Amino acid sequence: MARNTQVSADHNAPPITRILAQFVASHPSRGWSDAVDHEAHRTFLNWLGCAVGAARHEAADAALAAVRMLEPSGQATVLGRKDRVDMASAALVNGITSHTFDFDDTHLKTIIHPAGPVASALLALAERQGSSGRQVIDSLVLGIDVACRVGNMMYPEHYDRGWHITGSTGMLGAAAACSRLLGLDAQKTAMALGIAASQPVGMREQFGTMTKPFHPGGAARAGLMSALLASHGYTASPKALEAPRGFAQTVSTKNDWTQITGELGERFEISFNSYKPFACGIVIHPSIDACVQLREQGVKPEQIERIELKVHSLVLELTGNKEPADGLQAKFSVYHGSAAGLTFGRAAEDEFSDEIVRRADMVALRRKVVATVDPAIDEASVDVTAVLTDGRRVHVFVEHAIGSLQKPMSDAQLEAKFHGLSDPILGAAASNGLIDACWLLGEAKDVRGLVKLAVPA
Repeated sequence: MARNTQVSADHNAPPITRILAQFVASHPSRGWSDAVDHEAHRTFLNWLGCAVGAARHEAADAALAAVRMLEPSGQATVLGRKDRVDMASAALVNGITSHTFDFDDTHLKTIIHPAGPVASALLALAERQGSSGRQVIDSLVLGIDVACRVGNMMYPEHYDRGWHITGSTGMLGAAAACSRLLGLDAQKTAMALGIAASQPVGMREQFGTMTKPFHPGGAARAGLMSALLASHGYTASPKALEAPRGFAQTVSTKNDWTQITGELGERFEISFNSYKPFACGIVIHPSIDACVQLREQGVKPEQIERIELKVHSLVLELTGNKEPADGLQAKFSVYHGSAAGLTFGRAAEDEFSDEIVRRADMVALRRKVVATVDPAIDEASVDVTAVLTDGRRVHVFVEHAIGSLQKPMSDAQLEAKFHGLSDPILGAAASNGLIDACWLLGEAKDVRGLVKLAVPA
C-alpha cells in the first residue's frame, strides 16, 4: 500500500549550512567588542566551576566507570579529578559534570545551556593540541553563536515537541567550535556541521535523572567527533541543516531562517548569556528569589500557613513535581525551590542534596506551597504571597530574578559561586589560582597550564 509522502516543507531555504560554515571558518580572531570578549571569559569561568564542582558526583563516577571499560588513552583531563581519558570521553564526562548540578549558564532566549556542549568539547581538544587561550576563546564565542542561533531559529516549537534544546543544538555548536580550533576551511566545517546534524541528543522526558546532564556531554562528544571526521575528509550533505528533510525541518515546525542570517558576525549570542545563582531549573529562579526576599522581610518557615505562587504555565510544565524523592528531582520542583529559598535564604547545590530534600521540615513546608498558572505572568516573573498563621499576608512580586540579564551576577558573585563549587574539590587557594587563570585565558599561550590547575593536588 503506497504511503503519502507529501510533507509541508520549505524548498527555498537559504544555504544556512554553508553560511554558518563560512562564518565559523573566516570570522577574524577577536572580531567583536571587549564586552563580548569579557562575557566569553565569564561563560568559561562559570562552566569550569560547575564542571569541577560535580567531579565527585555519582553521575561522574558512573560515566567514568563506563568510559574506562573502553580502555582509553590519556589524551585529556577529567576536570576536578586526576583521571585522564581520550579527548572524546573527556568531552563527554566534563559535559556531564558541567550540567549535573543544573547550575550552568543559560541563554535565556532559548533556555539553552550553551557552554556545556561547546566548552566541554573545545577544552578536551585544546588540551590535546596545546592550543592557545585566544584560540579557545575565539572558538567558544563562535560555537556558542552557532548553537544559539539555531536555537533562536526553532524555539519554542522545537522545545515544545519534547527536545532538550541544549543537547539538540549543542552538537552543532561543539562541531563549529572544534572545527575552528582545528583550523578547518569552510568546506570541511560545513561537513562537520552536516555530520553533527544527524546527532541531536536529548528528550525532556529525562529531566530529573542523570540522563539530563548526559545530553550536553553526549552533544560535546558528538560535535568533537564530527569535526575530527570532517578533518579527515568524511562527508555529509552540504544542506544538512536546511534541506526539507534535513535537521531543522525535521525536528521543528518553526524555521525562522532570519535568526541565522540576521546580524551574523555583528551580534553575538554569548552577549545574552546569564548565570544561575540557584542550582536548579531556570524557571524556578523567580520563585526562589521571591522567597528569599520574604525571608529577608522576617518571614519564618514556622509562621507559614501557605505560600501562594502565581506563575507562568511553563513553570508547572517543567517544575511541577510536588513530591521530589531526591535531589535531582527537586531541581525540577518549584515547591522545593520555594521552600529552600525561605528556609535557607539561598538554593545552591547543598539545598538540593538528598538529605535536605527528604528532611521532614522541608517536606512539610513545600506542601504548603500552592502554585497556580496566571496567563498575565511572564515566564521571567512570579507573584508570591505568604499567608501567615496570624492572618497576615506578605506580598512580593519579582519581575526579573537575580542572575537574569536585567539583574546579572557580577564578576565578584561569579567568583564566589566558583569558590562554593570548587573549594570542596580543589581547596580555596587552588580555586583562586584557577579563577585568575580563567580571567587571563585569552592571553594564555597554552591552555594546558589552566587545565593542570583544575586537577586536585
